[in-house]
Amino acid sequence: MADKNFILFDDDCRDYLLPFTFTRPVCEIRVGILTLREKWQRSLNAVPSYFTRKYLRNKFPLDNKKTNWLINGCVMPDPRLVAQVNAMQCGEAIVENNIVIAFCSEEDLTRKENLEIPGILSSSKVIPPVSATRMIRSLTDIFSKTGEGLRDDYKLITYRRRSATIYESNKVINRNDIFIEEGAKVEFTYLNASRGPIFIGKNAEVMEGAMIRGPFALGDHSEVRMGAKIYQPTSIGPHCKVGGEINASVMFGNSNKAHDGYLGHSVIGEWCNLGADTNNSNLKNDYGDVKLWNYAAMNYENTGLQFCGLMMADHAKCGINTMFNTGTVVGVSANIFGGEFPPKFVPSFSWGNPPDEFTEYRIEKAIEVARRVMARKGVEISSDEEEILRQVHSFKSK
Repeated sequence: MADKNFILFDDDCRDYLLPFTFTRPVCEIRVGILTLREKWQRSLNAVPSYFTRKYLRNKFPLDNKKTNWLINGCVMPDPRLVAQVNAMQCGEAIVENNIVIAFCSEEDLTRKENLEIPGILSSSKVIPPVSATRMIRSLTDIFSKTGEGLRDDYKLITYRRRSATIYESNKVINRNDIFIEEGAKVEFTYLNASRGPIFIGKNAEVMEGAMIRGPFALGDHSEVRMGAKIYQPTSIGPHCKVGGEINASVMFGNSNKAHDGYLGHSVIGEWCNLGADTNNSNLKNDYGDVKLWNYAAMNYENTGLQFCGLMMADHAKCGINTMFNTGTVVGVSANIFGGEFPPKFVPSFSWGNPPDEFTEYRIEKAIEVARRVMARKGVEISSDEEEILRQVHSFKSK
């Protein structure tokens, strides 16, 4: 497979995954232990490039060759689909319900802003997928499908491998479905893998008294604080700190919820910080379906779910004792503080203290804060990342 040129592309579902896709291609969303790109990379044994919005391409570049195998970045791979994609011939397209799953083409993509899906459908030999396709096409799919994504990744990562020692100081249920990478510290904890696997990444730490139910993943160099209570399915990416109570949530990476407080049925991007005793509601008082802000529709839309919490984009922050209503969406580099509930939609680069109106978070100040936050984890913000933030800020002003 490695001799083929694979590209993961964004289609119109990208707009339904905002605000997370303001700063990344769809395939960089974490669903389980791995991002969608990492899943395909391991499955194909090849490093795919990206076809995404032009303002993202310096950080997420396109590698265009004479013949390209393009895969929809929202698709979760499985072995049968991977084999079908690899067997595609030029001019073929795998399509399900008018959604292009993958296609093979000799077209030059370097100057294209978007893929012309109707043209692909009309000019290709259309074949159905060999198995039901699993896709991430809404914000709630990220946490709703994390359980199955985590189980897939656990098998992929741990196949024919042996876990590091699980010390006797831990209270363990179903030891065979617990995998600890080398360098991780896990002592005097409660690990219950009876409902799904538990994966602890390299050089991560689960501190004493933490209680974890699988399926659960903790990324490399991340930390679960003392006495934390974590319910399934939850995935914490690399370089995160988490504490308090967490239920059915995803944290992409490099973000902190280090203190007490509740996070449930939520998705947190990168470089976010939740102040001490931050809580979100994930269930309405009337037990009805939750509505969530939809950027594509520019309106609130019914999720069809009874449980839905907080969607917080990259570089967003909230102060201590912040309370989020059920189904709140917070944009990129928003800064929220104060004792009242913020609105259920907080646009990118908002700065404020509810119930007062938000003011605009100045872009130079936002970049300076991002620089400091990233430096604390030993990362220097790149000029490409700065430009992405400037572009997202310009979208807000239009």
